[in-house]
Amino acid sequence: MTAERTDGRRNREIVLRTAMRVFTEDGLDVPLSRIAQRAGVGAGTVYRHFPSKEVLIEAVLAEHIHGLVRGADRWAARAAPGDALLGFLVEAIEQSPGRVRVCDWLTGDRSWPRAGLAAATEQFGQALDRLLLAAKRAGAVRADVHADDLTALLAGGAALRSAHRSPARGARLVRLLLDGLLTKPAEFRDTAPGRRHETGHCLECGARLHIHTTGRPPTYCGPTCRQRARRRRR
Repeated sequence: MTAERTDGRRNREIVLRTAMRVFTEDGLDVPLSRIAQRAGVGAGTVYRHFPSKEVLIEAVLAEHIHGLVRGADRWAARAAPGDALLGFLVEAIEQSPGRVRVCDWLTGDRSWPRAGLAAATEQFGQALDRLLLAAKRAGAVRADVHADDLTALLAGGAALRSAHRSPARGARLVRLLLDGLLTKPAEFRDTAPGRRHETGHCLECGARLHIHTTGRPPTYCGPTCRQRARRRRR
């Protein structure tokens, strides 16, 4: 691969990451020139890869969906079937808040889905089917659950999590919602190789915690949340 192609691919990835961040923070009315400025590239570079804002928005969401597909494959490779399905659903819901504006825009566009986004959505559906089939074969998930049910749960879980005032409580409600999929609901464990610990969330801000096998399990992500919770209790 030539240096020019390498630079082009790197610039495209930078623009995509920046666009997702800017759209999340400032909405979809942001001009491409501001995205170029935030990305540290020229406006011509943005227009070369994304001729219009609509093309960029679609590419941003397609990239997000591709990331979910890769996440589904990682969960399938590292965890038992039931844990893989539940873990992936939780992860996908946790990643959803920043994509709400983009999704709302696309659902209001009569020309959706376009070819690129339709292909990404199809791959996501296939990855979800694989996780569900493996979980059913292992007897971990109810036999009457369908892929369409999981898609609805993803949408509902994202809405539930973002609607709750407390991120930690919202995350807990999502877990309770997803527990209904399992034949034997139980506390979810992250069984990734080399990471033998349960995963939880900060009771104050909802950030993910890593609970190791030794020592006292943490309940807060750091001193700031611990002090905030202590002041609230007082």
